[in-house]
Amino acid sequence: MLLKDKVAIISGIGPGLGQELAYVAARQGARVVLAARSLNKLEEVHDQITAHGGEALVAPTDITDPAACRALVEQTLDHYGQLDVLVNSAYRPGNFVPAQEADLDDWRATMETNLFGTMNLTQAVVGPMQARGAGAIVMVNSMIIKKPLPTQAGYAASKGALAAATRVLATELGPSGIRVNSVFMGWMWGPPVQAWVRMGAEARGVPEQAMIDEVAEQIPLGHIPDDEDCANAAIFLASDMARVITGASLDVNGG
Repeated sequence: MLLKDKVAIISGIGPGLGQELAYVAARQGARVVLAARSLNKLEEVHDQITAHGGEALVAPTDITDPAACRALVEQTLDHYGQLDVLVNSAYRPGNFVPAQEADLDDWRATMETNLFGTMNLTQAVVGPMQARGAGAIVMVNSMIIKKPLPTQAGYAASKGALAAATRVLATELGPSGIRVNSVFMGWMWGPPVQAWVRMGAEARGVPEQAMIDEVAEQIPLGHIPDDEDCANAAIFLASDMARVITGASLDVNGG
């Protein structure tokens, strides 16, 4: 098991990648702390993990609130006595409109979650990890900053800022034994993309498979990676199998 005897905070628990990160971490032996704003989703994922013999702690958290992030870390340490891994998965997509028409307040709100919220939680875990002399932080980033799409400039800007911060963090925290890496996700087959396919197919009057094929033909491996496979890559970077990897940017997108 890649995360045996480790305690991992996973933020952004929700339909799609967030819940799969939690499930994979639990299957790999971690005691998982589930963080998100939606209590219902947290409880659902908690129940799934414990039903399969795993261990999880529900911790409703708004990462845009620094005090809430500190409370999450304190709750983790009080309950488990240690903290080894943080996977920053929480995000806000923002509104999809052309950049020249964008309400920049929406950009600011997107940045508040994707950059500053992520940094709130990252700052909160650094002290306990430094005290242990080890830790792994994984940032869930997006291929949007490498393969731009129209109308998504605000989201891309926030993720680009996060990528820059991650590289600096890796340099700063390496001497403390803390590794900081990024996974750059592309298309992922899970509830969010499935909903996009349904809506797009209905709007265009085409079969859902036609929408899927259009995306898949642009991917060298020929299919849309599913959420679980993408989560596997993040959990690998969190594990001791990657103990000499820091500051890395791993594309997880089928090519």
